[in-house]
Amino acid sequence: MKTTKQLLGAVSAFALVAMSSAPAMAAGTTAGTTITNNVSVSFNVNGVAQNTQTASNSFTVDQRVNVTVNAITTPVSVSPNQTNRVLAFDVTNLSNSTTDLALTTALRSGTAANISNIRIFRDTNGNRQLDSNELTAGAITYLDEVAADAVVAVLVVSDISINAVNGDNFDVALTAAAHGAGTAGTLGSRLLATSGANTAGIDTVLFDGAGVSDAANDGAFSAQGRYTVSGAVLTLAKTSRVVNDPVNGATNPKAIPGATVEYCITVANAAGAATATNVSLIDDLPADVTYSSAFGIFVNGNATCTGGTAGGTFTANGGVSGRDRITGALSDVAAGQTRSLYFQVLIK
Repeated sequence: MKTTKQLLGAVSAFALVAMSSAPAMAAGTTAGTTITNNVSVSFNVNGVAQNTQTASNSFTVDQRVNVTVNAITTPVSVSPNQTNRVLAFDVTNLSNSTTDLALTTALRSGTAANISNIRIFRDTNGNRQLDSNELTAGAITYLDEVAADAVVAVLVVSDISINAVNGDNFDVALTAAAHGAGTAGTLGSRLLATSGANTAGIDTVLFDGAGVSDAANDGAFSAQGRYTVSGAVLTLAKTSRVVNDPVNGATNPKAIPGATVEYCITVANAAGAATATNVSLIDDLPADVTYSSAFGIFVNGNATCTGGTAGGTFTANGGVSGRDRITGALSDVAAGQTRSLYFQVLIK
């Protein structure tokens, strides 16, 4: 800072005239701006006007570094074995200068083995979705030449493992760190606070707050989004009951050759789970039984294997090792619901 002072022997009046830059935005006056203040004084001696005296002071506005990250619409519901699931964020440069912003992610909670391929994309149209053109453009590691007060929409994109289960949470943090701008297409150096006394040049002051995984005044900010797994929790069970036999008929029948046995396959979905869709069953019959075409196959029965409707398919020798095969499709199994498939066989 340079200061000019003039001492005046007698002062009768004075005037102050200030000059500065254009009105500041939220980020404040642009770093590197020169602010000049001029002062003048007029006076008389023995009632006679004297030459007006002037003085001037100029200083350079320093760089105030501030960046914020905001998670949009979290948590995001996901299913096991889904790919390219999106957490949307806004990254805002509140610095009073153009900066580069380095972007990194970190898994803060959740089983690391069940989430993978975490990447960052620029949300070019701001629709909070990963569009084909954004996927084609590829993942990014930094935002280049972000102007003061600019807000940039970005997407954190992840794949969810087939082993993730209903109720799992994955907390992913996005951190934006301020770097110096200047060369388009190249990430500048990390901005650090200027130590010591104020200089005549452009000093740097770190003004950011504390994020979820970073400290205040470190030139970075982090925010967290959450994936919540909504999966079906299915329990598959197969039971059998003897319907009749050649000796006892339907009264206390026994599992002897020639007896009729009914197989009951149930699919139950736990309360609070996601609906299971496209539910298909495959049952390869033991070699010691023969399918009863007279009874048929029933699908979408209840938990006790009654109330079903005719359906399913029998394929002779269509299973593993040439076994007879039963297949059938069930309607969607909602949370807390049980559906069943049942049919009968004869013991050889």
